[in-house]
Amino acid sequence: MRWIPLLVCLLVCLPLCAAEPVLEERAVNDKVTIQVPREFKVMSDEMLKKKYPKETRPTLVYTNDRGSVNVTANYTNNKVRLDQLPDLRKVVEATYKKSFPTAEWFRNELTTINGRQFVLVELRTPAADTIIRNIILATSLDDRLLLISFNVTKELEGAWLATGNKVIESVRVK
Repeated sequence: MRWIPLLVCLLVCLPLCAAEPVLEERAVNDKVTIQVPREFKVMSDEMLKKKYPKETRPTLVYTNDRGSVNVTANYTNNKVRLDQLPDLRKVVEATYKKSFPTAEWFRNELTTINGRQFVLVELRTPAADTIIRNIILATSLDDRLLLISFNVTKELEGAWLATGNKVIESVRVK
């Protein structure tokens, strides 16, 4: 009978000790790679248009099967140089504050990841049917704006935030 408390403890604690997803390197384009959970697939065009209805949707999205956890990339035609990143940070902040005045902010900074300077913002924003935690990177690649993000629904944030930070920290620009 001494084993009953141990069994109860195991049944309660095991779900909390779930292993983090295995990450594998994927190409964003010929100059950018990122580590993405192995089970993630490229989001279908149908889901992409539904989840990102505006024409400014990301060009590449890796997602889980429910679309509740995403890694996105968008290599835009917007002109920006590396020396303009401090100004870009201010523009990104102003844009999000105007679009999402109730957003909860966690980070808004210039940072270096794998030798490359980025604007990094992290915030929670409302979506059509939930609240989303966003970690967004912006940098210049060949004088064009490159955006990379990790986003997860608020309900799954506790299980996925550490992985999201690893994904963001894995971005490599050649």
